[in-house]
Amino acid sequence: MLAEYSLPRYFWAEAVSTACYVLNRVNVRSNLNKTSYELVKGRTPNLSHLHVFGCKVFIHNNGKSALGKFDPKSDEGIFVGYSSVGKSYRVFNKRTLVIEETTHVVFDENENMEEPKVLRFSKNHPKELIIGEPSEGVRTRRGLNKEVNHSAFISTIEPTNIDQALLDEFWILAMQEELNQFVRNKVWELTTRPKDQSVVGTKWVFKNKMNDSGVVIRNKARLVAKGYNQIEGIDFEETFAPVARLEAIRVLLAFACFKGFKLFQMDVKSAFLNGVIEEDVFVEQPPGFENSKFPNHVFKLKKALYGLKQAPRAWYERLSTFLLERSFEKGSVDTTLFLRKIGKDILIVQIYVDDIIFGSSNKHFCDDFSKTMSSEFEMSLMGDLNYFLGFSIKQLEEGTFLSQNKYIKDILKKYEMDNAKPVSTPMSSSILLDKDLEGKSVDQKKFRGIIGSLL
Repeated sequence: MLAEYSLPRYFWAEAVSTACYVLNRVNVRSNLNKTSYELVKGRTPNLSHLHVFGCKVFIHNNGKSALGKFDPKSDEGIFVGYSSVGKSYRVFNKRTLVIEETTHVVFDENENMEEPKVLRFSKNHPKELIIGEPSEGVRTRRGLNKEVNHSAFISTIEPTNIDQALLDEFWILAMQEELNQFVRNKVWELTTRPKDQSVVGTKWVFKNKMNDSGVVIRNKARLVAKGYNQIEGIDFEETFAPVARLEAIRVLLAFACFKGFKLFQMDVKSAFLNGVIEEDVFVEQPPGFENSKFPNHVFKLKKALYGLKQAPRAWYERLSTFLLERSFEKGSVDTTLFLRKIGKDILIVQIYVDDIIFGSSNKHFCDDFSKTMSSEFEMSLMGDLNYFLGFSIKQLEEGTFLSQNKYIKDILKKYEMDNAKPVSTPMSSSILLDKDLEGKSVDQKKFRGIIGSLL
């Protein structure tokens, strides 16, 4: 059932419940010539309300009292089962990320949904690796009595602060996984609070990662430094780090297509934690993970931390040095492009902060490069380049094709225009307009954002 519509595994409970619901009404007991429903209820079940599990649905918003004239009249969702207490349907609302029970739905059972990335979740972390130096005796398991919304693997609720996150077991695991990276990369060391130097605060940032269908596939917790408190000349010196321009990415795609080789993609997990910083920087202990033995101690950083002014530069220098030591040449114009010539073949590497695009006229060099990077950094190997900076990319024999379908959908959803009717021209240029003296002024910030999205 999950495979038919490429649904993530955390809908398994809904799939099992729906399977039982249907089997009780259609599976005839051969010895009695009746279904289980007939044996219990004493009547033949009505099957007219059954629908395909996982199909697309549109949820009417007619129950909302404050629905405005231009508000969307429906939300897109996924059908995931039947109510156990009434005639309602259980549907997953992609906008609110919550399973609702409602009868106000329209089913679209003919369109397959796009295949999302499947979550690979593991709890096999030894305690000493998860907690490690920064959090011996931490206060993380308080109040784990909050019911997690329908998911056996991840949470669809995105907390706004540390107190909310500590009530959710899955966000606690996400935070511990982040601290795992700190231990592996030897980012800091616990020390006494300095008297003559400022200490930078830290905070948690929580974000749900979604696939193209808008379904949550990962809970990402990131510990960041409050770098806005840093003072130039005292806490940091230089901050500049080059970033690849979109034009450079397009040129690389055109060159690879012309030469007839594929481009691949990988990213570095917690990339900034690999950058070495030269200044002495002290940060507060992570909120919710304070050391019970030394609650007033602070951490002295050995590596860069997200949020620090010098973090992007430290990471770029770390990666750049690593590539140059392995016979790569840095581009003279674009310093985010690295080349390596091996005989008649060439290996091209384009970096965009922690995302790396690479390709070669010899596929074996790509495999070797992947192994080289994985031996030094913790990498996510993502295979063929198919989505980057809002572009969907298809590399075919007849050419490379770019589209921005997902970006367009995201923009329409952001500005609540995903249900608007498309027209070739919004308004006739010949219409003379008068100023509306009584109407409400346009939100200039929002309007500029809409225009900026199109440029």
